[in-house]
Amino acid sequence: MLRLLAVSILAFITSVGSTATAADLTVANDLFLAGKYDEAKKIAAEQVDGGIWNERWPRLLIECQLVMGEYVSAVDTYETAMKRYPTSLTLRMLGLDAYRFAGESDEVIEAKAQILRLLESSPSRYASRDNLVAAGRFFAMRGEDARKILEHFYDRVRDADPEFLEAYVATAELAIEKGDFKVAADTLLRAELIAPEDPRIAFLSSQAWRNSDSEKSSAYLEESLSQNPRYIPGLIERAELAIDAEQYEVAHGAISSVLLVNVHEPAAWSLLAVLAHMEGQYEIESLMRAAALSTWKDNPAVDHMIGRMLSKKYRFAEGAAYQRRAIEFASDFRPAVFQLAQDLLRLGHEDTGWILADEVAKEDPYNVVAHNLSTLNEQVRGYTQIVSNGIEIRMEPREAAIYGDSVMNLLREAKLVLCEKYNVQLEDNIVVEIFPDQKDFAIRTFGLPGGAGYLGVCFGRVITANSPASQGASPSNWQSVLWHEFCHVVTLEKTRNRMPRWLSEGISVYEERMRDPSWGESISPTYRTMMLGDELTPVSQLSSAFLNPPTPMHLQFAYYESSLVIEFLIATHGLEALRRTLDDLSSGLPINDALTRNVGSIEKLDATFAEYAKQVALDFGGDADWSREDQPEKSDAAAMAKWIESNPQNYWALIAKSQQQIAAEQFEDAKSTLETIRDLGAVTGGQGGPLELLASVYRKTGEVESEKATLKQITAKSSDSLDAIERLITIAREESDWSTVLAYGDRFLAVQPLIETGHLAIVDAAEQIEEPQRVVEALSALENLDPVDPAALDYRKAKALYKLHRNLEAKQSVLKALDEAPRYRDAHRLLLEIEAGKPK
Repeated sequence: MLRLLAVSILAFITSVGSTATAADLTVANDLFLAGKYDEAKKIAAEQVDGGIWNERWPRLLIECQLVMGEYVSAVDTYETAMKRYPTSLTLRMLGLDAYRFAGESDEVIEAKAQILRLLESSPSRYASRDNLVAAGRFFAMRGEDARKILEHFYDRVRDADPEFLEAYVATAELAIEKGDFKVAADTLLRAELIAPEDPRIAFLSSQAWRNSDSEKSSAYLEESLSQNPRYIPGLIERAELAIDAEQYEVAHGAISSVLLVNVHEPAAWSLLAVLAHMEGQYEIESLMRAAALSTWKDNPAVDHMIGRMLSKKYRFAEGAAYQRRAIEFASDFRPAVFQLAQDLLRLGHEDTGWILADEVAKEDPYNVVAHNLSTLNEQVRGYTQIVSNGIEIRMEPREAAIYGDSVMNLLREAKLVLCEKYNVQLEDNIVVEIFPDQKDFAIRTFGLPGGAGYLGVCFGRVITANSPASQGASPSNWQSVLWHEFCHVVTLEKTRNRMPRWLSEGISVYEERMRDPSWGESISPTYRTMMLGDELTPVSQLSSAFLNPPTPMHLQFAYYESSLVIEFLIATHGLEALRRTLDDLSSGLPINDALTRNVGSIEKLDATFAEYAKQVALDFGGDADWSREDQPEKSDAAAMAKWIESNPQNYWALIAKSQQQIAAEQFEDAKSTLETIRDLGAVTGGQGGPLELLASVYRKTGEVESEKATLKQITAKSSDSLDAIERLITIAREESDWSTVLAYGDRFLAVQPLIETGHLAIVDAAEQIEEPQRVVEALSALENLDPVDPAALDYRKAKALYKLHRNLEAKQSVLKALDEAPRYRDAHRLLLEIEAGKPK
């Protein structure tokens, strides 16, 4: 039907021209775009009352009345205008909004039915570009196929008139609604050329870029509000972002600005309900929700918005409850249905969650997020499940065979240690999904490809994580990542998901370091500079550091600073004070109130923590000179050389000097310089840092013991230094130090279990020190890594099994070796020995 209607209407586009717009209509429209709604309304009302024959005047008047919350007046204007302009679909769509917000639900039903009858009975009467776009919007509202709407309505209007702005706006709105942000962004680039002053263009651009480029998105939002400081969608977006960052005063300010324009605006009251919920003021939350529904009593967007915002705060149970309310108002309100699906999936209620997600994907094929999730669900169903002790792990079958048991052992330990430490009893199963493809991780976690930089995410009872296979040549320590995420499980459970991001992340990073000092974030020269500069965020504002950080380094620093706050709180007030703070959060107390109650005033905490952080920074490389005031440009070699020699204790001079010496192959001199940096205590385990350079220099000068000591220092400071670990394995092999080979084989697997190096180290070492069970485990993993000589592995596995008196399995393995290499003499001998039942 859509295509026939569109073709019929389009046949008349070339014969029906656009109505000429008077100069004063342009002036009034410009006032409206600038947010001067009273002035625009006054001009429009005068023209309508004067009987000016141009439907754009009543349309503009209705738009002014709607944006200002004058819904009853908007209905009156609409009903009067329809007597004169009965063929205007654009007017009819505005009338739907007027009826809705005026609470006239019966009229809404009749108006929808009338629009459909008109389109079906006489499409040729609705030939203008405005009406064609309005028809597309009507069918989009009905949930018709979005791709057909784009093709048969919006695209054709743009083809017929490339300068018609509304077709671009409607296209972008539909694409954003369906998650097709690339189409939206491309469309808006063209729209920006047509009407750069229209705040809708910049606002929609901010939506299109939100998930892929937060900096660009923020710039577009500010541009929109600079064009119209009273633009309600932009102000609502500013309030949402402020709530995300826990900048509640900013949020209240933006909402107040909205209510000054429209005291009835449902989105503003919905956000006030969210704020009341975040502050534990649940009676006020109910009052704010009632205010949001005061004019349109069954508006599903109200509960959908409240629930969506609560889910962004990881309060998925409360969010799901609101989505169910929205669905009670309108069972076909897809945004609520799909949000409910996502909430349930993150709560671990997967049977219902996947059913709802699949339903949305089938009913709305253009919904990119729903399609992505539905496709991924089919893939995850083929994953291996490992279940034990209330933990369910899902992994790609090959990876599960290689290190799935190790994952389970780590998570069981994390559950035991962390639940006891924080007095938490986990009632429901915890689901952990590990993805070998980063794209799949992102889709499961965020709904869309992207999310680069995230290693794992915890929603409470569901953890998603990237496997080492998804991370390229330099994977992170997966054990550290999963310990971090399981700590989130514990603290989110304890607080009923009512904790700010900085506190949640800070505890998780702190607990990483407690489990292994090489895990988690630690002090570095860069962090030292940031802490002693002006980039240390007050504790009371720490969540804002996670929202739109200017660089990835600033985001990393936010994790580190948050963990330092936890370290400070426990050191000065004890673990029990932290546990009491988490209990208060569970009861609904806001974070600053909970901290005040348990550790003192938030102002004092800001001040004392700043002093603590400053001292931590000063203690790092405390004997070094960190000044860079007189440092010349690197391009001035002579000045640089003079500066280096005149600053023998300066960290930056020593770094530059060592790099010059290594480049000139002056290894003895470089060794001395790097040892000075080490002795100053200004070292980390980072790649390319002084310790790594020093180890390489020792290797070149043949000082194995010094190299070994330096490599161990690196691995003590870095959890994922694969090169250092591999070199230590090599040195230990040469020295027949098999216990060290075994230990660093395990360290290697904690970072990269998907290549042979670590497994082979464990096999060789365990054979030498008579640990046949470790041999069997490592060889079982190696079988899944496409070994070059499978017969040799099967033979070695058979020997280990025989030592464990598992003779039947030993016989199976040796026969497998003989099947691969029939003339394998050692395997023949072992088979005879097994058959004879006589241990060697």
